[in-house]
Amino acid sequence: MGYLDTICAVSTPHGMGGIAVIRVSGDNAIGIVQQRWQGKAIAEMTSHTAHLGHIVDSRGEILDEAVLTLFRAPNSFTGEDVVEISCHGSMWIQQQVVAALIDAGCRAATGGEFTQRAFANGKMDLSQAEAIADVIASQSRASHHVAMNQMRGAFSRQLTTLRSQLLQFVSLIELELDFSEEDVTFADRERLTTLATNIKNVIDSLAHSYQAGNAIKNGLPVAIVGPTNAGKSTLLNTLLGDDRALVSDIRGTTRDVIEDTVVMGGTLLRFIDTAGIRESHDVIESMGIERSFKKMDEARIVLWVIDATAPVAEIDDFYSQIKEHCHDKAVIAVVNKIDAGDTQPIVEKLKGIDVKVAEISARETTGIEQLKNDIITAAALPQVTDENAVIVTNARHYHALVRAGKAIDRTLQGLSTALSGDLLSQDIRECMHYLGEITGEISTDDILGEIFAHFCVGK
Repeated sequence: MGYLDTICAVSTPHGMGGIAVIRVSGDNAIGIVQQRWQGKAIAEMTSHTAHLGHIVDSRGEILDEAVLTLFRAPNSFTGEDVVEISCHGSMWIQQQVVAALIDAGCRAATGGEFTQRAFANGKMDLSQAEAIADVIASQSRASHHVAMNQMRGAFSRQLTTLRSQLLQFVSLIELELDFSEEDVTFADRERLTTLATNIKNVIDSLAHSYQAGNAIKNGLPVAIVGPTNAGKSTLLNTLLGDDRALVSDIRGTTRDVIEDTVVMGGTLLRFIDTAGIRESHDVIESMGIERSFKKMDEARIVLWVIDATAPVAEIDDFYSQIKEHCHDKAVIAVVNKIDAGDTQPIVEKLKGIDVKVAEISARETTGIEQLKNDIITAAALPQVTDENAVIVTNARHYHALVRAGKAIDRTLQGLSTALSGDLLSQDIRECMHYLGEITGEISTDDILGEIFAHFCVGK
């Protein structure tokens, strides 16, 4: 696919820095930049080489000394001729260079337009293009690993294999329809059932990985719960290394959910300080407690903060209130304020409950490093340790997989009830359609516009 216009934009972050990179892409990139370049003729440069020279304005006055790097089509990011200008990072210089390029015939690029051209020119599929945005936005080792794996095409290759297998069998089924009067069978229904079952298992596995993938991308949720005045907000501040939550001796100070993120052990964790759970007739506090239970349901790890100076009898009563919200979650009982009381009775009591126990003083930071290690262990996601694992982090991909899974379920049901070939073909093609939506083989301008609109300008 070719584009009529040549685009340009600053590709480095907005603001002043040591250098800035201005990217130009399009059929006329070389000719337009040559008008603003003093140095070796760009047409004589070899692709993927860098050259020192000067950028000038329309009057021929030097704007800056710069390094020009040339990438000739089709061996460039966009598949078009691409010129990248590395100049000094002055905001004024950046603005003047872009203005000079626009005056010479460029158009200012829109958000994600370079990547959209790369997709349109077959340099990558849509899932790989989206992974570029995830790589840029990655905040932890885990999210970077998952995004890089997808950008390199691991997810795409898996989907391509599935669609290829489905296409082979739908072709045989539709061939049968052409010979329906002769009662000829080309597609072995037993083999098709085995194939459809294998495809269903792969689709279900990919869709199931979204829960972990979403946690990796947006932060694995860790809910800090407990009765009022147990030290939850102090613990949050200590874990974050910042006074994020208001701390007071007055019970019920935290009435709403407070969230913040921090990277531990290469994983982005989203800590959630919740309102203290207790009986309350205060309308606002009661709403905060209601949200505490909701956040506990959404969390993967629950830090149950216990005041070491509180009566031991309160443990059973409180655990009975939160137990149903802790199903399939890692629960760490954090015995706080060990500097103010004897923890042995509480620790003994907790031995009867299936929870990990950590003894700390959030105020004095005693035991915090061990608690962090316990949290990192609880946050470990097995999929990330597998270099070849494909983890879905994108909501659009997840919903497409769910719809593809329903289509393959109907295919299996149809095979078990000897459904006619034309209806089987329809379900298989629907499954292929949704898988194709992920990679962009099936796409619309509206979908593409929505996806690339969220990219930064210059990428």
